[in-house]
Amino acid sequence: MSAQKGTVYLVGAGPGDPDLLTLKAARLLATADVVLHDDLVPDAIVAMANPQALITSVGKRCGRPRITQAGIHELMIDSARRNLSVVRLKSGDPLVFGRAAEELNALTEADIPAEVVPGVSAVFAAGAALQLPLTDRRTASKLILIAGQHAADKSAPPPMWNGPLPEDATLAIYMPGRNLSALAEEMHKNGVAADMPCVAISCAATPRQRADAATLSHFSELQPGPAPLLVLIGRAMQPMLRTANDEAAHRAIAEVISTLSL
Repeated sequence: MSAQKGTVYLVGAGPGDPDLLTLKAARLLATADVVLHDDLVPDAIVAMANPQALITSVGKRCGRPRITQAGIHELMIDSARRNLSVVRLKSGDPLVFGRAAEELNALTEADIPAEVVPGVSAVFAAGAALQLPLTDRRTASKLILIAGQHAADKSAPPPMWNGPLPEDATLAIYMPGRNLSALAEEMHKNGVAADMPCVAISCAATPRQRADAATLSHFSELQPGPAPLLVLIGRAMQPMLRTANDEAAHRAIAEVISTLSL
């Protein structure tokens, strides 16, 4: 399927591994006239675009937009009205914390044809890369996705989580920020158990992936890797605690052996 003239495609680029890009996404990317991509989309995926395409980064980092959301809408609409095919390339999945609602609304109001192409969201990529099931019929029958960052125009953002976490749920927090102490305190105040397993995953499903695990009571002690960051909380994360404990034990043994050999 080639990209159709005058149509805007909201395409999920996945977590960053080009091998996780869908076939449909790759075909559209290779034939589009215009590509508007997020900052988190890696160069290896952007390089798969049509060599003749006009490629523009429209990403936002740390709340400092390179281009306003209204500006992105204008670029999409103007390009489509010039009978160009447009791929709006988003990291992860367009419909999961990707501002797809705002962009689809703008396209609908402008009477521009649009299509959404799903991508692999970070939570699923992280689970697969770590061989860590997000649900388990023995411990977790629910998966809850929340955003750790809120729209910049909100004068008083709501708390990240309000109320106790169900014992049979896995909570995935996208973009939680680097202050794990504040997150742990908020969870503790809302009645989340101190022994609840927590995992901080940096750069999921990329060569730079890093995962750190601890119970909620010790979660604030972790030093997470670079953004993008994802936090998973729930009983289904217990295997990561065992792995972390085993690694800590191995390090302790290695230190003892090193001391004895001096």
